[in-house]
Amino acid sequence: MRQETILLVDDEKEIVELLEIYLNNEGYRLFKAYNGMEALKWLEQEEVDLIILDVMMPHMDGIAACLKIREARNMPIIMLSAKNTDMDKITGLSLGADDYVGKPFNPLELVARVKSQLRRYHKWNRESTAHRSEHELQFEDLCIDTAKHEVSVEGRRVKLTPREFAILELLARSQGQVLSMEQIYRSLWNEPFLDGGNTVMVHIRNIREKIELNPKRPRYIQTVWGIGYKLDGPS
Repeated sequence: MRQETILLVDDEKEIVELLEIYLNNEGYRLFKAYNGMEALKWLEQEEVDLIILDVMMPHMDGIAACLKIREARNMPIIMLSAKNTDMDKITGLSLGADDYVGKPFNPLELVARVKSQLRRYHKWNRESTAHRSEHELQFEDLCIDTAKHEVSVEGRRVKLTPREFAILELLARSQGQVLSMEQIYRSLWNEPFLDGGNTVMVHIRNIREKIELNPKRPRYIQTVWGIGYKLDGPS
């Protein structure tokens, strides 16, 4: 079973160190960031189950970071803030946070809220998986509906051209197998390969621009140098 991962974002190192002790004791894997920009970099590199996000931070504050995260991701976000008025809480929740905890706080209460949010999140994911149609191919947070010709990443709809969709579906149905550029081209273009490698490369690049958070460090379509491409990480 995969260890649940939490991204803790706060510019107060004393709070980070305190929560690190409590969260590690509960068996969570922890990544630490001290502003919103650092948090976004972690999300480009690692899979995160929950984010604890301070509001007031330098470089990029928690509000801006929350808005940016919600453009493409739906994991739970618990906001921390010394601003404890009802309006502050309403603002945080309306911008995409799932919970709002005022400072100072009881670390045990925060851990309890973390557990509650993770239970709710995983329950929702299981129910969502149970109701997927037989026409849906799921690779982590990438969903390909072959009946509707629709693609979504973490619930965000992605528009692909018919040819891009066909390439993505072909890779998905190969279930992690490596397909050469010639195999992809011959399967979908039905004509001699010739200079088809460049054509396939351009389409792969365009697909990555649409489905990857960071196309230069792809999470889904992997390049196997000298051989071809594969779609990795089926759930």
